[in-house]
Amino acid sequence: MNDVMIILERGNSLLLAERKDTGYADGLLNLPSGKVEHNEDVYDAAIREAEEEIGVRLRREALRLVHAMYFRNPEGQTRIGWFFATDEWDVEPFNAEPHKCAGVAWHHRDHLPDNTVRYNALGIGHYIKGEPISVHWHDSHMS
Repeated sequence: MNDVMIILERGNSLLLAERKDTGYADGLLNLPSGKVEHNEDVYDAAIREAEEEIGVRLRREALRLVHAMYFRNPEGQTRIGWFFATDEWDVEPFNAEPHKCAGVAWHHRDHLPDNTVRYNALGIGHYIKGEPISVHWHDSHMS
């Protein structure tokens, strides 16, 4: 499974959304993100997800692939996360999916809230350190 995460940057801040009524990680903060659909590349998926979730249009040329992560979540599912960063978009981001999102807000990239989804927080951290790829293998038997 391939996921895309969009890091909208405004100075040292980035945009996070609060999940609600999705059945997974509700109440936690995450980057605008989603799954890559059939017949879609990762750039197209990032552009689509940004428009669907936060109402902004992104140009393919403005997206920088800043990190790739191989990740196994607590449920044992493996995924590849493609993290894109950009500081260019057309309108002020807003909550375009109020049925799945409680709101969006800017947060300092070096001080993410404790309730940020781990998958996203790890990717952001690697991006800030300039690390292009990582592997995170959640082991439910570890404490």
